[in-house]
Amino acid sequence: MEELTGRLREFVAAREWERFHTPKNLAMALAGEVGELVAELQWLTPEESATVMADPEAGARVRAEMGDVILYLVRLADALGIDLVAAGHAKLDQNERRYDVETYRGSARKAPPLP
Repeated sequence: MEELTGRLREFVAAREWERFHTPKNLAMALAGEVGELVAELQWLTPEESATVMADPEAGARVRAEMGDVILYLVRLADALGIDLVAAGHAKLDQNERRYDVETYRGSARKAPPLP
């Protein structure tokens, strides 16, 4: 993650784009890219979506959109000083407390908020 963050920082700095990369702008760009990823899967059946990577053209589009998503997410985290790996672990820790195995195994229902 650090290597990707550093490479992205260099890419942005070389183009003098830092002034455009405000948290608001990065979050909006991220949302747009997630929308483009969703559009690639939108009208597929569940079965088709599970095998989308078997189609070379569709798979390439999905991979490219996921690349855009991660780059904007990494850039946003960098702009805000957030360690994405630590944030992911913290969220997973919270979800493990919120969705205990015995109660939620095989269930898609939402858990109540943590106190």
